[in-house]
Amino acid sequence: MPPLISREEALELGLLRDPQAIEALVERAWQARVERFGDSTDMCSLVNAKSGGCAEDCGFCAQSRFAEAETPMHAMMDPEQILEHARAAEAAGAHRFCMVTQGQGLSKRDFEKILAGARLVAENTNLKRCASIGHMSVARAQALKEAGIQRVHHNVETARSYYPEVSSTVRYEGRLRTIEAVKEAGLETCVGGILNLGETPEQRVEMAFELSEIDPDSVPINLLNPRPGTKFGDRDFMDPWEAVKWIAIFRLILPRALFRLCGGRVENIGDLQPLAVKAGVNGVMMGNFLTTLGNTPEEDRAMFEHLGLNVARQPDNGSNPRPDNRAGWLEGPTPDVVEDYLDAATPAGEVEVRLWDPSSQLRFAKKAKVPPRPDGALNAG
Repeated sequence: MPPLISREEALELGLLRDPQAIEALVERAWQARVERFGDSTDMCSLVNAKSGGCAEDCGFCAQSRFAEAETPMHAMMDPEQILEHARAAEAAGAHRFCMVTQGQGLSKRDFEKILAGARLVAENTNLKRCASIGHMSVARAQALKEAGIQRVHHNVETARSYYPEVSSTVRYEGRLRTIEAVKEAGLETCVGGILNLGETPEQRVEMAFELSEIDPDSVPINLLNPRPGTKFGDRDFMDPWEAVKWIAIFRLILPRALFRLCGGRVENIGDLQPLAVKAGVNGVMMGNFLTTLGNTPEEDRAMFEHLGLNVARQPDNGSNPRPDNRAGWLEGPTPDVVEDYLDAATPAGEVEVRLWDPSSQLRFAKKAKVPPRPDGALNAG
């Protein structure tokens, strides 16, 4: 499906400031979302399976070794630990589960742990399974597919023209090669980026149309949550109405992609999160993010249900996807059975719903020595 608006109209819509005009734009985006997806949702939860000490210099990330910021530090989780987090995500009402690691790629040993974790999640839960593990070859993407991974996440982060300001050690072209490798292996793609990194409105439109050309199955939208000690650590939060407006614009440019609202949504959008969902969002990242917290799962489910959207999971989530992607649609209406299903699937005492709280459960460590950033920029905040 091609974009529903042109570049010129997207730029004009980007100039909107009046809340009433933005609400009219949101209604337009809502219709585009409902026409494609009906009342279905796609709620995701992630596990930060390997954290800290990243060798890259992405300006937004506290995990970079070039950032003067405290960050969670732990080696690759064992497969059984990954499964524990997946079970907690399932009990909280997530539809899918993503295993995330820092860096451009994984060692053979760490990659094998991801494969083993994916197999355990596939065997022991009804979650759809995703991975975000940096750059990869077609062979590695195929190995992920064989282990039960269905979708691979790999962001472009920002517009090509602004990308050199974001990272000098991870090439934009390398990101595109990984996305192509994922497609060649027959996996779904999840490709998005971060708003408010310092890009212009023109570059936001550029990014949206670049994503349209990539044609991903899923588009995660992040909003910068400035981390002190990073290159972008002194930036202000995005105005909530501005954030809602751009979500709606992206929806009209990418009408058939799943939209997921992820990092920074609480800090940047706050009480306007329900309006952001109406601007075209299919789901959110539930619970926690890589190093920060989000809403509670109960708050997220209530936010979608208030708009008449269905957050129920299917007993066969993993093998037969809900009507949320191009792989196929289930016949008939989506049943509203989330609470009954959770009660039946997780008998008392079998699973403890304990989402990871980065503020209390992870060891935050100061970096003993921080090398100068390769791009010569200073850290801020």
